[in-house]
Amino acid sequence: MKSLDVKVWSVRKRDTKTPSYGVRWSVAGNVFSDSFRTKALADHYRAKLMGAMRGGEEFDTETGLPASMEQKKSPLSWYDFALKYLAMKWPHAAPNTRDGINESLTSVTMELLEERAGRPSDEEIRKALRGWAFVLPGPNNREVPDNVQSVLHWVSKASRPLADLAEPATARAVLDGLKLKLDGTAAAAETVRRKRRTLVNAANYAVDLGELRENPVTAVRWQKPKVSNQVDPRVVANPEQARNLLAAVSYVGGYRRARGRRLVGLFAAMYFGGLRPAEAVGLVETDLVLPEKGWGSALLHRTRPSVGKQWTDSGETHDDRGLKNRPAEDVRRVPIPSQLVVVLREHLATFGTAEDGRLFFSEKGSVVPSSTYYRVWQEARLLALPPTVAASPLASRPYDLRHSALSTWLNAGVDPTEVAERAGNSVEVLLTRYAKCLDGRHDVANRRIEELLREYE
Repeated sequence: MKSLDVKVWSVRKRDTKTPSYGVRWSVAGNVFSDSFRTKALADHYRAKLMGAMRGGEEFDTETGLPASMEQKKSPLSWYDFALKYLAMKWPHAAPNTRDGINESLTSVTMELLEERAGRPSDEEIRKALRGWAFVLPGPNNREVPDNVQSVLHWVSKASRPLADLAEPATARAVLDGLKLKLDGTAAAAETVRRKRRTLVNAANYAVDLGELRENPVTAVRWQKPKVSNQVDPRVVANPEQARNLLAAVSYVGGYRRARGRRLVGLFAAMYFGGLRPAEAVGLVETDLVLPEKGWGSALLHRTRPSVGKQWTDSGETHDDRGLKNRPAEDVRRVPIPSQLVVVLREHLATFGTAEDGRLFFSEKGSVVPSSTYYRVWQEARLLALPPTVAASPLASRPYDLRHSALSTWLNAGVDPTEVAERAGNSVEVLLTRYAKCLDGRHDVANRRIEELLREYE
């Protein structure tokens, strides 16, 4: 073996937006090179070559690599790796995030199956992956029905190697598969983005484990679906429409059963207080200040998002969590107008609270499921809105009441910083999401410009 010379230099690809970095070295007079998407990866590879040289390792004159760096194709299958990734992510993920990871891993696994004799139907495979494989405790740590066990055994044998994902054509095929729903139509852009995010994170974990040299998913030149983060102004209800909708809720289900009456305060909290549905569901009496006149306040620190039993550590359908995107012990004080104070006082006088102090509960005293208040809301829309309006996107979901609230505050001229604080958002997110809902702000700006110009006439 002769000299080993290691150098790093940047190389421009044909697409100048994506520079690559190369490592060059020589062994016994033969020159070798390799390229990487980032300088950090190239520097790391160079350091490994230098370390092998200083350690006295023998370099192969054909590959140019020491034995410690010879590329060996990992025998790990995608399916076995996905189980490892799930076990790493599960303990620290929120229930809804667990559900999203499960769905994403299922979709990718379906794309990385080889044709093999005895293949179960796609529906059977998806059910086995969604309901058993990608849920903790895993299939090896609990009893699994024989038919499901057979399906998962087939999957484990048919799963392609994880290393195949490093092939650009394979990575692109997987990403293209994420763009389609089960019926072959285009999937929602947000769904595609969420699944790709999980795949990218999983590939990063494979790099950390040394199973992949670099993340192959991010290297693929693939057109991501465009996702709009802005609220559709058509969903925003004006104050008159909101009042009519809240009144209609009280008529749903009849007076005696009170299926709708017991939820009027829930929807009012979303509209007058700008609360998220999970925040409103978690409201307890001790966190409210409800004076006889004037403004009151709500101290938010608890949410009760509706999720499946398999995603929560407690095995309950509703998780018990802190505020969204905040530390678990954080709180948010929200001033509530007199209209909401009156509604909540009436609710407490009529229905009282659940055993744990919650304002809103089912007829049996349990947490109100999202499916329940969603159905009540759909019935109320048909009662409150003309047929043509009911067929439109106006307030089509309970969450749209929060959109209506924040849009109303911004259009009233409330400082965005104050609105963001009450809503539990950043100012940047707030203004980006509600930019199209600021009705009349152009007129205000035009008047101010005219007034300024008149001063110079």
